[in-house]
Amino acid sequence: MEAQSADAPRPVKGRVVMLVDNNVQNDSRVQKAAESAAAAGWDVVLLGLVRSGNGRSWKLGDAEVRLLPLKTPLAKRHAERHRSLLRRPFAYPPGPMSAYRRQWAKAWRADVATRRAALKVAPQAVGGPAFRRVEKLRLLAAGPLSKFMQKWVEFRARQTSQAQKAGRALRGPLDRAFTAVWKTVKGRRAWRRLEPVLWDYELTYGKEIDALKPDLIHANDFRMLGVGARAAIRARAKGRPVKLVWDAHEYLPGVRPWEDNAHWIPGNTAHESEYAPFADAVVTVSDGLADLLKERHGLTEQPTVVLNAPDRPVERDPALEDTEPEPDLRALCGIGPDVPLVVYSGSPGPQRGLGDMVEALPKLDGVHMAFVVPSPAAAYIQSLLRRAQELGVGDRLHAVPYVKHWQVVRFLSAANVGCIPIHHWPNHEIALITKFFEYSHARLPLVVSDVKTMSEVTRSTGQGEICRAEDVDDLVRAIKAVLADPAKYTAAYDKPGLLDTWTWEAQAEVLDGLYTRLVARSTGAGS
Repeated sequence: MEAQSADAPRPVKGRVVMLVDNNVQNDSRVQKAAESAAAAGWDVVLLGLVRSGNGRSWKLGDAEVRLLPLKTPLAKRHAERHRSLLRRPFAYPPGPMSAYRRQWAKAWRADVATRRAALKVAPQAVGGPAFRRVEKLRLLAAGPLSKFMQKWVEFRARQTSQAQKAGRALRGPLDRAFTAVWKTVKGRRAWRRLEPVLWDYELTYGKEIDALKPDLIHANDFRMLGVGARAAIRARAKGRPVKLVWDAHEYLPGVRPWEDNAHWIPGNTAHESEYAPFADAVVTVSDGLADLLKERHGLTEQPTVVLNAPDRPVERDPALEDTEPEPDLRALCGIGPDVPLVVYSGSPGPQRGLGDMVEALPKLDGVHMAFVVPSPAAAYIQSLLRRAQELGVGDRLHAVPYVKHWQVVRFLSAANVGCIPIHHWPNHEIALITKFFEYSHARLPLVVSDVKTMSEVTRSTGQGEICRAEDVDDLVRAIKAVLADPAKYTAAYDKPGLLDTWTWEAQAEVLDGLYTRLVARSTGAGS
């Protein structure tokens, strides 16, 4: 048999279209899934989005990434589109009317004042004696009336602002009643009224997916589940046996809502429930979450677990021009090799315990902390840096940006402690999160809060200390314990096999096997 020529097209197992509702660049799980699937022989197109500006594309290994421009007109709430007679009956309708009336009232007051002054300083210019007498009478009435009108307009403008704010917040009794009514009337289809913005995602991605004619759609998380399911339904209706994999990153009923209102959780969970039955397979991040998903959606098969594990660390070959060296974490922090450094790497937020780390810093003499986050300039991170300044430790807290996913482990290995002080939320209890694996491969002693799964694994391996969530003093104790005897904890990483399955290479094999089984089933191959 002749060897395949170098110019021959690379054989592919089938086309996979991956969907994600972000810009891909800060989502290491999605990047690794696309790159490894393409390396395994799949024709992979990863569709993400940009919320402003134009779309763009690039290559991720052999996978193609396309970012689509997302427009969200359906995100506007009812109060932003309609007058709310029940919330604020005297409010102006949405639109320019409130600003127009305020400016008009101010102009009237300015006109009255000017006309009064003109009668005093230049009566001849105002008009004849008879006109001036009438003008004085008019101004006697216009003064109080214009003042009253300005106050009335300001009152209505405040009503308008309050109505808009309440309408966007969606937290009041009217909003809860609205949610309850539509849940009762529509059931799983209630998201169409509660979260119509989900249609904006459909209208952004739908035609692009159809044009790609995938053999398999890999939908990441809850928003893309509906987009992927509808695309699969359209394809199946035309006779193409497209398979749908739903990759559930979190347990949706247990998340801290991205928007804290009466519609968000009920709307998005209804959407998830409507489209979960269309998935041919479900992938998720932990056994605990797999159990919850199977029970919630009545799945016939246990979801496949694909851990949020990092790439296996490899020695960088400086002779290779395309091997980009990772930045030096300590250099970015401006500290030397002997300075104790505690690192937090990942998405920031109050529920993740970063505020607790800042409050602990004054009690940790000489210790520095680094937050490795998507955007060090973000408002929340800047508020933490200001708080550190108030506590007198601003010079010991550093915020640095993400590095590329294949650089993470070596980048973090410059620290002395990997910290995960997350608070008790349902999703935090059931999974080993990405940074747990990244810290482990960086061979860092861990300090983790007493959330269920992560604390249990940390105790069993001996790789770190457990602290009580939201307890600053106990966090200080745990950090001091690890810094005092790091070798006690890093010894855990010498146990044979501990880190072998905590690699993306192992997870990629699981994902490739799932794809192969599903596509073979749809084509009848191997039967």
